Amino acid sequence: MIRYYFPVALVVMTNAIYHICAKGIPKQLNPMISIMVTYLIGATFAAAMFLITDPGKDVLGQVRLVNWAPILLGFVLVGLELGFILLYRAGWDISIGSLVCNIALAMVMIVIGYLFYKEHLSANQFIGIILCVAGLIFVNKK
Repeated sequence: MIRYYFPVALVVMTNAIYHICAKGIPKQLNPMISIMVTYLIGATFAAAMFLITDPGKDVLGQVRLVNWAPILLGFVLVGLELGFILLYRAGWDISIGSLVCNIALAMVMIVIGYLFYKEHLSANQFIGIILCVAGLIFVNKK
């Protein structure tokens, strides 16, 4: 049970901290410098975690397994980071900006899941989607 829910808790906890940090980046700081520092720290931490968690410590063997996904993910993450920094600089509240983005993302992922991964929606899930769309409309009205 813990192996099932721990990743959810980790994503929620780190995502909350992520948004606090993204909103806390000084407006005078060029977002690209912020992203460079972020990924230098991240790369250092990931390297340390690899050395701690991989008993064989076969870096080259692992690098040989790299395919297109982590390479594209590197580019995508810069866009994600920049998007949230610009979102908060544009004046979005931390409580609403991330909510709107995550609900919109969920809607896109439903379409991708259906079209490319042959995932199906139950009646309850479809009702939930309608409620999410309604929620987007309500949270964006002032």
